[in-house]
Amino acid sequence: MVMEHLPSVAQMRLVTQPPTVLGRPAEHWTGTLYLRRISPYVTRLLLATRITPNGVTWLMIISGAAAGLALLLPGWPGAVLAVLCAQMQMLLDCSDGELARWRGRSSASGVFLDKLGHYTAEALIPLALGVRADGGLGSIGGWTTLGALLAGLVLFNKALNDMVHAARASAGLSPINDQPNAGTPRKATVRRLRSAARFVPFHRMYHSVELTFLALLAAVYDLLLGGGLLGTRVLVVGLLAAAVVTVAGHVAAILTSSKLR
Repeated sequence: MVMEHLPSVAQMRLVTQPPTVLGRPAEHWTGTLYLRRISPYVTRLLLATRITPNGVTWLMIISGAAAGLALLLPGWPGAVLAVLCAQMQMLLDCSDGELARWRGRSSASGVFLDKLGHYTAEALIPLALGVRADGGLGSIGGWTTLGALLAGLVLFNKALNDMVHAARASAGLSPINDQPNAGTPRKATVRRLRSAARFVPFHRMYHSVELTFLALLAAVYDLLLGGGLLGTRVLVVGLLAAAVVTVAGHVAAILTSSKLR
């Protein structure tokens, strides 16, 4: 145990939750709605230990991976466990950054591990959904293939954002964070479509939190239908179709915006 005077939660919020964190576009709605209210208490407990911010991020990675593995358990219990694991992933995702800001230990390795955690969770969950749609590990077939394809599209869509950063760095441009409204499409048609997508934000479904909630809804639907797999299979097909549109729209939005200028 680290013997140090623990600050109050109010003191911690001033340092660990500045407006630049709470107001950033990348902040997930669960953080804004409730997790950022809980995370300082968790971070304060972590301050009393020797765990590093990267150590907390590793716990986040494990929690996210566990969300995918939980979906391999049949029926609604596996889906409920997946939801809980995804919530724990996001709570730890808040706390690792808070611990890093309090201790002044932010690093490139921490950013890398954070991305590793989200990529891992958001690949395993769609894949596990495909396995569930097939009826489990003992009956892997075509639905698992669709789940793997969905996982690939989700990863590709996430990688597009990192491709933008890599392209700007290679071209000697400043970081995208320094370019206000860089993501606004220059073409009016794409701009209107982007605005319309805000009313039907299916592109947001591919985060671990949303995916596990949808998996739970599908599991409940399957239960109400007598234990079949129709709900889960419809979910996989719907997510796959929406993923194709999402990736195409994302590429178009990047190429018609100022992100690469």
